[in-house]
Amino acid sequence: MADLAELAGVSKITVSRALSESPLVNAETRERVQALARKHGYKLNVSARNLRLRRSHTVAVIVEMKPSSGRTMWDPYPLSLLGGITQELTSAGYSVLLTTRQDAGNASVQAADGLILLGQGARQEAVRLYDRLGLPMVVWGAAGQGGDNHIVVGSDNRQGGISAAERFLSIGRRNPVFIGNPDHPEMAQRLFGFVDELAGHGIKPLLLRRVDFTLESGVDAVRSLAERKVRFDAIFACSDLLAMGAIRALVELGQSVPNDVSVIGYDDTPLGASFLPPLSTVRQNWQEGGVLLARKVLALIQGQAVQSQMMATTLVVRST
Repeated sequence: MADLAELAGVSKITVSRALSESPLVNAETRERVQALARKHGYKLNVSARNLRLRRSHTVAVIVEMKPSSGRTMWDPYPLSLLGGITQELTSAGYSVLLTTRQDAGNASVQAADGLILLGQGARQEAVRLYDRLGLPMVVWGAAGQGGDNHIVVGSDNRQGGISAAERFLSIGRRNPVFIGNPDHPEMAQRLFGFVDELAGHGIKPLLLRRVDFTLESGVDAVRSLAERKVRFDAIFACSDLLAMGAIRALVELGQSVPNDVSVIGYDDTPLGASFLPPLSTVRQNWQEGGVLLARKVLALIQGQAVQSQMMATTLVVRST
C-alpha cells in the first residue's frame, strides 16, 4: 500500500479509502488509485484489514424456523425480510452470513460483528440460546415484557388482533375462533388484542392451539370444530396459510365463506391475495422490517444507543 501511495502521490489512508470505494475520496483520485492497483496487481487484503480492525464486517442472520413441505423457506417469510436485510447491509459494506439454528454455533457465526435473529422461538427460547454468543443482536418479533431489554423490530401484533376483532364485530359476528400458537410472543400479542377487544363487547373467543403454521394445520383445526359440533361464525388465524386451510375445510364441510363463516388471516402474502376467494388479512411490511433490523444491528455494532421499534399493521379486507 505504501508503494501504491507513492506512485499515486497520495497517503496510504487515501489508497485504503479509494480501494474501499469510500465517498471521502473524490472520484478522480479514486479512479486513478484503482487503475494503478489494477496495473500492478495490488488487492486490498480484507482478512488483514479485519484482523487489524478486529471486525469481520459480517452480520450473521439466523432463521429460527423449521421448514416443511407446508411451510417452506422460499415463502415471503423469511425471504422478504432477508431482502430488506441484505440490501441494507451490503449497501453499508457488510457481508451477510445466512444460516439456521443447526449451524448457529459454528466459528463463522461467532466471528460475526453482529447477529440478526428472525424469530424468537416458543417462549423466547431462541433468544436465550443466541444470547450466549455475546454478539450485538436484533430480533424480529414482539417486544419483550418486564425486564427483557433485547432490541426487537416487529409489527404491532396487538393492533393486528384488535383490527380483526373490530371487523368481526362490525359485521355482526358473535362466535369467533382464534387459531394459532400463543407460546410464540408474536402470536400471543395477536391473541391478546383480539381477546381484549371482544371482551369489551361481552364476547369470549374460542382458542384452537396449533403448533404448525401450515395449510394442513388449518384444515385440521376446522375439522376438529366440526367433529365437536362447535358453533362458530368467524375465524382469526395467525397466518395466511392457516386461514387458507380453514377455508378449504369449511368448503369441504359445505359452509360458505364469508356468508356462514368469516375468515381473516395474517401476513398478506401473495398466495392469500390470489386465493379463491381472495383472503382478508392483516398486512405487515416485512421488507421495511428487514431494513430496520439491519440498521439497528449496525448501530449496535458502532456502539450507538438503539431502541426497539414496532411497525403499524393494516387490515386488508377482501372477500372472506
